[in-house]
Amino acid sequence: MTDTKILAMGNEAIALGAIRAGVRMAAGYPGTPSTEILETIAKHNDGGIHVEWSVNEKAAMEVGAGAAYAGARTLVTMKQVGLNVASDPLMSLAYMGIKGGMVIVSADDPGPISSQTEQDTRTFAQFSKLPVFDPSSPEEAYEMIGEAFEFSEKYATPVLFRPTTRVCHACASITLLPYVELPEPEGFIKDTMRWVIFPRTSYLNHIKIEKRNAELADTLSDYPRNFVLNTDRTDGEKSMDRAVRRGVAASGISYAYTREVLPSGVPLLKISTPYPFPEKLAEEYLRGLDEVLVLEELDPMVERELLRVAGRHHLPVKIFGKLTGHTRNAGENSTESIRADLEKFLCGDDCAEENGQAGKGQIENEKSGAQGSEAPELPVRPPVLCAGCPHRASFYAVKKAMKGKKAVFSGDIGCYTLGNAQPLDMVDTCLCMGAGVTIAQGLHVVEPDTVNFAFIGDSTFFASGITGVVNAVYNGNDIVLVVLDNSTTAMTGHQPHPGTGKTIMGDVAARISIRKILEGIGVERIYETDPLQLESAVEAVKQAAEGSGVRTVIFKSPCIAVSKPQTRYEVRQEQCRKCKVCIRELGCPAIVTDGDLVRIDSSLCYGCGVCSSVCPFDAIGRAEAEGGEM
Repeated sequence: MTDTKILAMGNEAIALGAIRAGVRMAAGYPGTPSTEILETIAKHNDGGIHVEWSVNEKAAMEVGAGAAYAGARTLVTMKQVGLNVASDPLMSLAYMGIKGGMVIVSADDPGPISSQTEQDTRTFAQFSKLPVFDPSSPEEAYEMIGEAFEFSEKYATPVLFRPTTRVCHACASITLLPYVELPEPEGFIKDTMRWVIFPRTSYLNHIKIEKRNAELADTLSDYPRNFVLNTDRTDGEKSMDRAVRRGVAASGISYAYTREVLPSGVPLLKISTPYPFPEKLAEEYLRGLDEVLVLEELDPMVERELLRVAGRHHLPVKIFGKLTGHTRNAGENSTESIRADLEKFLCGDDCAEENGQAGKGQIENEKSGAQGSEAPELPVRPPVLCAGCPHRASFYAVKKAMKGKKAVFSGDIGCYTLGNAQPLDMVDTCLCMGAGVTIAQGLHVVEPDTVNFAFIGDSTFFASGITGVVNAVYNGNDIVLVVLDNSTTAMTGHQPHPGTGKTIMGDVAARISIRKILEGIGVERIYETDPLQLESAVEAVKQAAEGSGVRTVIFKSPCIAVSKPQTRYEVRQEQCRKCKVCIRELGCPAIVTDGDLVRIDSSLCYGCGVCSSVCPFDAIGRAEAEGGEM
């Protein structure tokens, strides 16, 4: 495979790099933007790698730790909020250490594009005292993941690997490298003092960690992915034509954006390992500069470290960035935002008149050439439940059943979070995975006269919902649990889970019954129904809403991406009164207006039939195709 080039997405590059590095075990939980990493390993698995979707990130971290204890190279994948779930074992692992290389990929989502937080894994690395690698491109991620494994084994510690959305989902040409030849894992060697965590052991290990990280900071100053470009300060001064000597520091994808627009001659510091920070390299870079602008996502981590280095070594250099208001402190960077930041930093708002060569507009002229007119901004496209999604029917059934009654609807993380949008308006709370079940309990304690519903998907139920149900039954709480069982993990790309009866490798597995779990916990009133059968679904909700204790409605209907009905529906114009109840009640994207007419877009309709049940004039029915029914 040497010198072979392929076009790969960043997540694919990370996966292929891990396979090349000899990974023997890979576990994770689906979460955008990390999901495709594990799927790619499964796709290219020759049988020598154990690959699994664990029930949540904590389980994945612990399974991975066991494999690393036995000497195997292990990869654990998740998104940044998943690291919160896995933080309990990870914090202890930082003290315990491992034997085989263990790399934890925590994909960050600046923006955020598909997350509930903008947290920065680099800061988590500093908090947990673990090394972190911050790739700036898919090509670099492919090579860097192997280097992360080497660092992990050399220092017997887990390491964090932090790609961001734009690295994960960008595509690039990757030159495939030879596979690393590794010996068979040694296996687990019993050693109570090493593998059993005691307070005294943790204290001693903490001392070792601090000493190790100080050594690592020196080592990482020589790490070839931390470097300085444009070190000829004279050229830099000429390009800026100013007495003030300026430089730029960047980390992660912000480095790639900066390279696109930075004028020649401006010294550029690239930080690929934000923690432990390569202090010696940074000190050498700062000497001789007067001002430095830091470009990074999301926290001002590199900025703070440069301030610390400047202060410790008494360097008369000013550091600018998020802390000083010179760059934004929220949201993701882009080529355009960095171009604007650089112009203000290098030139000032009025330097076009002062300096023709490095004035405002120089960056476009030097790096971009003639741009012509700018492209118009893209329209905002808010997310929406798919046409035919059974969740829409489930929410509508609950809404109809509870009309006129005092009820609160606690939601959860998944496609069904979109039930908060109009016209459904059926998600009153959403905090984190599994929290809808427990928030509903807290609400009931304060307002016992309210019917509290907790919506949760089948995958989320396994990931983090079971504990909350146990809590409700044990404490005699009064909630209606609504399980939206669409037989997949739909939000992240239709991955299997314990209720689907198959694994990521496609093997047949034990199909875990949600109903039997609930019965085992002690839930006595369980109603199962198809939400697309609207009348019976409404009746099931009404029955569940009566009484006390934990009651459950399981709405069972497969995701339309998993099982597509063949029937299509149409509006019979001769019966349609143009009341638009179908639009106002459901908000299905397949139902559209065409002038004065209401019609169903046949390219979007999946034949769920809920609109037919909603129409008060029976104006919606099954479409007829040539030669018979569709």
